[in-house]
Amino acid sequence: MIKPDFSQAVPKELGKVHFIGIGGSGMSGIARILIGMGHQVTGSDLRDTDNVATLRELGAEIFIGHDEAHLGNPDTVVVTSALWPTNPEYLLAKKKGIPVIHRSQALAYLTSKRQVIAVAGAHGKTTSTGMIITGLLALGEDPSFVNGGVIASLNASSASGSGDLFVIEADESDGSFLHYDTSVALITNVDADHLDHYGSEEAFEAEFARFAQGAKQFIAISSDDPGAVRVSRLIKDHMVIRFGQADDAEVRLHHIDASGPKVSFQISFEGQNYSAILNVPGEHNAVNAAGAFAVLVGLGFEPEKSLAAIATFAGTQRRFELHGERRGVAVYDDFAHHPTEVAAAIKAARAVVGRGKIITVFQPHLYSRTRLMAKEFAEALSASDQVVVLDIYAAREDPEPGVTGALVSDAFKDKSKVHYVPDWNDVPAVSAKLAGEGDFIMTMGCGDIYRMVPELLEALEQ
Repeated sequence: MIKPDFSQAVPKELGKVHFIGIGGSGMSGIARILIGMGHQVTGSDLRDTDNVATLRELGAEIFIGHDEAHLGNPDTVVVTSALWPTNPEYLLAKKKGIPVIHRSQALAYLTSKRQVIAVAGAHGKTTSTGMIITGLLALGEDPSFVNGGVIASLNASSASGSGDLFVIEADESDGSFLHYDTSVALITNVDADHLDHYGSEEAFEAEFARFAQGAKQFIAISSDDPGAVRVSRLIKDHMVIRFGQADDAEVRLHHIDASGPKVSFQISFEGQNYSAILNVPGEHNAVNAAGAFAVLVGLGFEPEKSLAAIATFAGTQRRFELHGERRGVAVYDDFAHHPTEVAAAIKAARAVVGRGKIITVFQPHLYSRTRLMAKEFAEALSASDQVVVLDIYAAREDPEPGVTGALVSDAFKDKSKVHYVPDWNDVPAVSAKLAGEGDFIMTMGCGDIYRMVPELLEALEQ
């Protein structure tokens, strides 16, 4: 992966913009807004995805594969940290002296002169951001936003609104969340991750404290997550709204019922109780809703109306998303790629599946994360009835000798539950044979495991 060069000044006018890796959720969202602003946008990516197709429909010229010929003559190039330093378009742009800026710099450019609500955390960012956006729209606001996933009710991950508010999912993986002029910071949790970048849990938490200190208006932060509690102690001279189940939280979450396909709960705030039922399952989504509520009431919106507005949220793509059913087996997809997320996703699925079995098809993401957390992944995945483990989706990392998906499967205490299947082509048949009527198959990971869903449906038919 490349290290972002934040010393590169962002041009006052971006002009014609070329995105290297345009299909990613964050990159495509930024590109979409720039197209709406009248910019000519080109880009390249390794695969022809739904995001790529949507941008083409909006007028972007996009190439599949990376090649010098795809660069053209842009005024500005936008890149992600996941880019390989040998990328030919990146190298040619540097050689030509074209300004190459990180996607967070492009997003900061878009959010300038707006009131920025930045959502950060090891997990829950995309859903929490989606809840805030959905809530603001239901309250009659017209915010701009760039989210890390498609909001189901809007069929979009970004939009340019007419209002002053700009809601963004802020990426902590490379420290780029420090580059926004943040008014309101929401920290969902500070569960240790991206230690390949930060080196230690202490450094990871210190960076979150820096992010929080940069918020000009207030910070909403979990009262329950141990990492968030430690970060809270580092925040000085700022208004802080804590949310969660802790007795002393300003937004206190209680009476959670996550036993079915919808989660219900109550929130206590300033001496009053408010109730809600979400259209999505899982206790973790009640927590996400409490964080979104803290943001809205912190901005001055009326509490009861704020919670009712959040309750209209209908989910985001790749978060426990149903894709179809064959011979009585439902096939879902979920973005979970950290042990805490995996445990929450399986717990939510368990509440919905009833007496059926859960077969999780898990694709580990990153060699470093797999090496560091293999045991934790095995413990979280063991809540499934059966698990099929693939090999690792490398993303931005080079392979590490001896680090494969087998590290996860070997860490299972009950070996009868797990099947290590390193060959992608073998996975659908293995998974289909494990499933019977009333069961769920759930693909899981933030790599390209979602591409297996059609193959799983086909294997079930056969």
